[in-house]
Amino acid sequence: MIRVAKYHTDFGNIEVLRTKDSGSFIYRQGGCYQSECDPNGISVVPYIHAIFGLLAQAEVSDVLMIGCGGGSLGTMLDRVGVHVTIVDINPKAFQIAQQYFGLPRGVHCCTSDGRDFLRADRHRYDAIVLDAYSGRRIPDHLCAETFFGLAQTRLKNSSGMLIGNVHARHDLDTMPDRVAAKLSNIWANVRLLDTRGASDRNALVMAGKVRDLVQPTMLVPPSVGADEIAHDLSLLAFRPWHVPRRAAQSVGRDAS
Repeated sequence: MIRVAKYHTDFGNIEVLRTKDSGSFIYRQGGCYQSECDPNGISVVPYIHAIFGLLAQAEVSDVLMIGCGGGSLGTMLDRVGVHVTIVDINPKAFQIAQQYFGLPRGVHCCTSDGRDFLRADRHRYDAIVLDAYSGRRIPDHLCAETFFGLAQTRLKNSSGMLIGNVHARHDLDTMPDRVAAKLSNIWANVRLLDTRGASDRNALVMAGKVRDLVQPTMLVPPSVGADEIAHDLSLLAFRPWHVPRRAAQSVGRDAS
């Protein structure tokens, strides 16, 4: 692993790493790997391909991403003609994504907190993707029911959907279920795509027009790691979610 660059920002240190064998780029912040892509800007992270596959099923044309990292999902969507807006509180993220991760200059990048952006922005999107982290945690105010209610008002009424990336440490970690419970107070249709039995995994919680979505497959293979990604996607499954009401209320309760 070669360190290509290191940045000191108000929101933590960011490192850009490059693997010696494959040449893929890695975006690491606060000791956590936030993005990884091949030399062509295609993600080598399975959950990014899962989100891309779900959005393709929904035939979206206008997507808001809250959280940038290396911006690989935005790059992949832009290349198939989707209009992409990315919001991140750290302006350095956009510079890094463009310089090292292939984020196209045509992707609309806005420096803002996700909640503040939605409060000011009246545009309605086909989909909102929430993938914003501070260390290993989603900021509390982006897990609050009031935030999800705000997000619903920025989606197209009949076809809009929200997809959130939620980290789970293990099967006893109820965070994905708790977020799903919050969403169920806003939307009638909520689903959870997960890999039970895996540790330190990414679960996808989604709401809105999601009833007919099926298990996603890899649509844009990267130049490295494609077989492993396809295997990981095959392990994903929709599962029921449930948490006690008190636990659900504790997610983002005081972050409005």
